[in-house]
Amino acid sequence: MNFNGQKILPAARHMKDFDHILESPYEYGVFLDTHIAQLKGLYDMAEKHKKKMFLHADLVQGLKNDEYAAEFLCQQIKPAGLISTRSSVILKAKQKGVLAIQRIFLLDTNALEKSYLLLEKTQPDFIEVLPGAMPAIITEVFERTKIPILAGGLIRTIDDVNMALQGGASAITTSNRKLWEHFAPKG
Repeated sequence: MNFNGQKILPAARHMKDFDHILESPYEYGVFLDTHIAQLKGLYDMAEKHKKKMFLHADLVQGLKNDEYAAEFLCQQIKPAGLISTRSSVILKAKQKGVLAIQRIFLLDTNALEKSYLLLEKTQPDFIEVLPGAMPAIITEVFERTKIPILAGGLIRTIDDVNMALQGGASAITTSNRKLWEHFAPKG
C-alpha cells in the first residue's frame, strides 16, 4: 500500500485538525486522541468526504486498548487501519481484515531488540517507528523485518521528513500542519 503517493499521513489530535484534513487533498489520515462517543460521527464525516482514516486504538478515551475493543472498532467503526502498541490489538485487527500498524517506541537498543521479538509474533502490515527522525534505524528495522515502515514522532522539519523517507519509511505520520501543507498532494 502506498497511500496514493502520500508522503505524509496527517494526524489529527483535535477537531480543528480533522476539519483541516477534510478540506485537504489528502485521502489518508490518522486519528490520534479521540473519545469513544465521537467515533461514529467522525468516521461518517470522513466517509462523506472520501477520507480513509486510521485510528490509534490506544488513544481512544473511554475504551480499553485490548482485543475486545479492537473487535468492536473493526466491526462497528471500520477504520482504514488500527494503530497500537498492543500485540493483542494488532492480532485482532489482522484477524478481522483491518490494516494493522504496530507502533514501537525505540528508546534504546534493548527496546529495539524487544520490538523485533514482538514484530515476529504479530507480523503487522506496517510498523510505526517512534521517534521517526532516525533514518539509519528505519533502514535497519525494514531490512530486518521486511515490513513497511511509517515514521512518526519528533519529525519537525522538511529535512526530517525527507531523511526518514530516504531511510526507507513509506510515509510519515505527523500532526505538524506546516508539514501537511508543504507535502500536500497536488491536484
